[in-house]
Amino acid sequence: MSHTLPWLTSPNDFPAPGASWGPGSPAPGLLAAGGALDLRYLYRAYAQGTFPWFSDGQPILWWSPDPRMVLPLAGFRLHRSLKKTLQRFRTAPACEVRVDHDFSAVIHTCAGTPRAGQGGTWIVPEMVRAYEELHAAGHAHSVETWVDGRLLGGLYCVAFGRAVFGESMFAHATDASKIALAALVGLCRRGGVQLIDCQQNTRHLASLGAHEIPRAQFLRHVEQARQLPGPRWQFDPQDWNAVLDPAAHALPWENGLPIKTPP
Repeated sequence: MSHTLPWLTSPNDFPAPGASWGPGSPAPGLLAAGGALDLRYLYRAYAQGTFPWFSDGQPILWWSPDPRMVLPLAGFRLHRSLKKTLQRFRTAPACEVRVDHDFSAVIHTCAGTPRAGQGGTWIVPEMVRAYEELHAAGHAHSVETWVDGRLLGGLYCVAFGRAVFGESMFAHATDASKIALAALVGLCRRGGVQLIDCQQNTRHLASLGAHEIPRAQFLRHVEQARQLPGPRWQFDPQDWNAVLDPAAHALPWENGLPIKTPP
């Protein structure tokens, strides 16, 4: 079977997500190639749950995998060791979480940190420039772990309303990226966000409560969530309560949440 790939010349050229390559193809989830990494393309892509992912020497590649890996925030799995780490972190004067304090440092550090099992990074210079523009436009954010005035870990994500898409993270100290992720979970729960998109299925994310859902279900979530007022992108120390003791700090909107973590 031959597989053709649409070449984008305009943001309006994006195929419907259901047109992405399926199982048995050379690259399941691949939707299109070409276009540009600018705000027009990124706005259109994320509105339909599509994201760019490519390496040096490749054209811009756009992806819409099925199923989709997501982290339902009500099902965030806090292991005992991480819980102890967070409890120590929140009470230590030298430790703090900062949001959007140094987005550029976070994405550049992520770009210099190859993923496990990969010889390089997919966050090429073109990608860095594009997401710095998205950050300047208010739709990309960094959550940062600081200790003694040093940036030791962090992550960046994309957000349109309450549709939040995790992108990449790094750690220069044990659990530094997990602390940032836990802080993002607390911030987002307080802001009414139901889930964070994880894009790819990894064992690490699964251990934290992430799981796959059908793409159609994910796209319905994106369409609804992006039209709602987004969270306030500031971290309040009280946000730790929703992470450390979620049962005691369940939010009204979480009653009857349609997306549950499987047993």
